[in-house]
Amino acid sequence: MTAAPTLLAHGVGGRQDLPITLPQLVVAAALTLVVTFVALGLLWREPRLDREATGGRPVPRWLVRLVDAPAFRWTLRGLGLLAAAWFCLGLLGGPDTAGNPTAGALYVLLWVGLAPLSLLLGPIWRAVNPLRTVHLLVALAARRDPNRGLRELPDGVGWWPAAATVFGFVWLELVAPDRATLPVITAWLAGYAVVLLAGAVLFGAGWFDHADPFEAYSTVIGQLAPLGRAADGVLVWRNPLDGIAGLRPRPGLVAVVIVLLGSTMFDSLSNAPGWLRFSQENGLHPAVTGSAGLSLVIAAVAVAYLAAAGAAARIGRADAAEARGVPGEIAHSIVPIAVGYVVAHYYSLLILEGQRTVALLSDPLGTGANWLGTADWEPQTALITPSGVATLQITVIILGHLLGTLLAHDRALYLFPRARAVAGQLPLLALMVAYTVAGLLLLYAG
Repeated sequence: MTAAPTLLAHGVGGRQDLPITLPQLVVAAALTLVVTFVALGLLWREPRLDREATGGRPVPRWLVRLVDAPAFRWTLRGLGLLAAAWFCLGLLGGPDTAGNPTAGALYVLLWVGLAPLSLLLGPIWRAVNPLRTVHLLVALAARRDPNRGLRELPDGVGWWPAAATVFGFVWLELVAPDRATLPVITAWLAGYAVVLLAGAVLFGAGWFDHADPFEAYSTVIGQLAPLGRAADGVLVWRNPLDGIAGLRPRPGLVAVVIVLLGSTMFDSLSNAPGWLRFSQENGLHPAVTGSAGLSLVIAAVAVAYLAAAGAAARIGRADAAEARGVPGEIAHSIVPIAVGYVVAHYYSLLILEGQRTVALLSDPLGTGANWLGTADWEPQTALITPSGVATLQITVIILGHLLGTLLAHDRALYLFPRARAVAGQLPLLALMVAYTVAGLLLLYAG
């Protein structure tokens, strides 16, 4: 199966489409962050965000009754199972050609599409996760509590399993040889299902919270949704910044957000002419070069983040115990940056390849059928123009870093003595500027 060209072309904007030159853009973006930092230091002197995400404005009662109704929850589970079954038609019975919707459904509709859905609705994958539903149905049939496994999950596991599975998925998406072919996708998904279901049997349904890459991805981004739960479980409208400020530290959280950010940066790098030339001429198998590149970019992002967090703790004069917790405390500030890169890098892919995939899903077996009535769809390109995409990319990347700077500032006011809070943020400002410059250079490298 040959990957469709659009699966490899993640953006249609380019340097020639910028209203200003790339060096001017980089300088303007860096200055914007610096000016924002100075303004925050002068005007934002007390913590304002809800660190525990306990508040919000109650939503209408009819919406609460709908969302909390068992029938609604089972409907979502049923839709998740139905979508998974439809996906498996193409995966197991469809032709191994570019006309099979499997690769587009996995890499575009699921992985990329989860980002905007989670931004709007919160951690939606948890509600529709077909593996979670399968485990629940088996447990109910066996008259067992789905939340209890054969043993207790060890303390301190946190999101470390999710960090590993997220890395496994981005490696599949960006590096794996023949990653758009059915055998490769089938092998990865089979391993994914075994790890998740075996873990759920061993540790209970809570294993999905700790290990499912799609749940972790959706949960992190979903903290920015305007719809959330207060501390007592009541459904509320909330300030998205309060929501993300409530992303509390846990083991593995830093690793998850770093993998998400670093993998998107590597995707930009891997499309640059210089990297493509190096990859083709170094004599190594592309998977070896890609694996090393992906790991090194993620490691570089992690080193920069941990160094900035450590320097912030020292300048902010946090004690030893507090200093160890600083990376986890400010990890939420990386999430808007990661989301900005996802939107910038995959917007055109989602619009163009998403439409193509929906058309192909009408005939997953390749028999010429039109079961969903979408087989004749032609991708609409009105929302995809080079100048428009370039402007969107600039906007969301800079906005993501501005929100990251704001979140880091507010959290620093919690963490450090007031006299040292602003000074303690200087390493974090340097980190944001470095990420911004690197992100813009990588995005427009091609």
